[in-house]
Amino acid sequence: MEQVILVDENDNQIGTEEKLKAHQNGGKLHRAISVLVFNSKGELLLQRRALSKYHCGGLWANTCCTHPRPGEKAIDAAHRRLKEEMGFDAELKEVFPLLYKAEFDNGLTEWEYDHVFVGHYNGEVKPNTEEVDSYRWINIKELKEDIEKNPAKYAEWFKIIFRRFLEMKIPF
Repeated sequence: MEQVILVDENDNQIGTEEKLKAHQNGGKLHRAISVLVFNSKGELLLQRRALSKYHCGGLWANTCCTHPRPGEKAIDAAHRRLKEEMGFDAELKEVFPLLYKAEFDNGLTEWEYDHVFVGHYNGEVKPNTEEVDSYRWINIKELKEDIEKNPAKYAEWFKIIFRRFLEMKIPF
């Protein structure tokens, strides 16, 4: 059974929990990572989550995301998941942490202390079809407009991360 790292609001580990249980009954605060990968044109690589995902299947989200395993550093989880989901690796830099809570229609809750990483990549993308339904590169202006027009197409955490990313004016 996959475990997540339970944390306090300062990201101090306070235990572990089975992944699904950590998302039930209002959720338990746990550590996560999110990755935003840009190409040399300044476009962001998005993935459309596989329909079979335990929540938010079929929604557009950041390049990849996951939960670090017990004993695994956030940066190592980011590299692992980038390879597992999108079929490549890239140099990554942590740009900010984000504490958020989002409830989903299926009764699950994401309550995460999310480490957000940015990377750059121009090569071939080979998504894992068990994780990723499709992918696309999109410029920031077009993405911002589409999220405003069609917010239901995007995962809640991605909209929160993207807003913070824009507010912080992080170079990409």
